[in-house]
Amino acid sequence: MPYNIVILHQAELDLIELKKYITENFSKKVWQTSYNKIKKSIRSLKLFPDSGGIPIELHELNLTQYRQVISGKNRVIYELKETMIYIHIICDVRQDLMGVLFKRLLRS
Repeated sequence: MPYNIVILHQAELDLIELKKYITENFSKKVWQTSYNKIKKSIRSLKLFPDSGGIPIELHELNLTQYRQVISGKNRVIYELKETMIYIHIICDVRQDLMGVLFKRLLRS
């Protein structure tokens, strides 16, 4: 049964920041490749929502309802609730997740 996917506003803002970083430091072509991989990974969650593992950083905080898929050099952190998948974070795998979460708190 396919799941419905909701990309939350904060994750959309993550994509905007990621695009800016990649296009400024690499190229538009690199961004397009990365973006296509991210979209493909998110689409695959519709059929395989349990395919992602629990991020170590979140497991240590006992936040085991969150999972992640790695897409190239990016990670997509999501939450599965019944037939819905909520995309919470899209970030570079080299970023410190705790720093991303702290920045998210400040952004709110």
